[in-house]
Amino acid sequence: MSWIPGGTFWMGSEDFYPEERPVHQVQVDGFWMDTHQVTVAEFRRFVKDTGHVTVAETAPDAADYPDADPALLVPGSLVFTPPPGPVSLDDFHQWWSWVPGADWRHPEGPGSNVGGRERHPVTHVALADAQAYASWAGKELATEAEWEFAARGGLDRKSYTWGDDFTPNGKHQANTWQGQFPWQNLAEDGFVGTSPIGSFRPNGYGLVDMAGNVWEWTTDFHTGDHSQSGKNVAPASSCCIPRNPRVDAAAERDGEPYPRRVIKGGSHLCAPNYCLRYRPAARQGESEETSTCHLGFRCVVRGHGPS
Repeated sequence: MSWIPGGTFWMGSEDFYPEERPVHQVQVDGFWMDTHQVTVAEFRRFVKDTGHVTVAETAPDAADYPDADPALLVPGSLVFTPPPGPVSLDDFHQWWSWVPGADWRHPEGPGSNVGGRERHPVTHVALADAQAYASWAGKELATEAEWEFAARGGLDRKSYTWGDDFTPNGKHQANTWQGQFPWQNLAEDGFVGTSPIGSFRPNGYGLVDMAGNVWEWTTDFHTGDHSQSGKNVAPASSCCIPRNPRVDAAAERDGEPYPRRVIKGGSHLCAPNYCLRYRPAARQGESEETSTCHLGFRCVVRGHGPS
């Protein structure tokens, strides 16, 4: 784990998507954070020790999905499949499919496996799976504010975890999508799909893959903007900067059976023409029971810093 010293920073961005606004100052205390995303090998040890069965390995409750096709109410997960050519970006069904039998051991569905991907981030983990692993490891999930502060690596108000230039000296700094999403993947960064942890240089706090590779769960419930950040939180000082803010109550579910949590960091499927979210300020809401081939997590430990 890496020690994140804590401090005050500007959370959010005015330059990209509406949900990243308003920009506001936040203070977080120091904490420890996993240097990298939890890997397949690490998650395998957890499952072997506890017998944990993931959400993707459990059939959905029919009561939660009364309009669903009963044939789809079987264990499975969401898998990305690129279409053969350009499609409308208004319909994600063109590239996302519910695949029965897809889970962390079988990331592309039955017949696939994680052989040779032991150092890749584990995927197809829902929020409950990430929380169960964190509890087993004696850790927790980060709040959105903690995650964003750590991702910035000391570079306050910069667009990316490494600065404002997306490809300094022409070099890619994260595992993202190059080409026209969702059909043209040029793989200029060297990867199609997930990449081994640490394939790109760390940020200022020694953390790798805080941009791209896979999205990461946080503990905060999702809101449409940052306006709830800091509510009911004691100010850090007389100038009323919120300290250690978190959103710990679900907002409206918009008809969904589960509330949504904030995920951060973007993934290898994020592209400028569709999802430019491989940035510290970027945020997205994900239903708690969701598992996909581009969603993972890392953990934190709050408490004393290095002696």
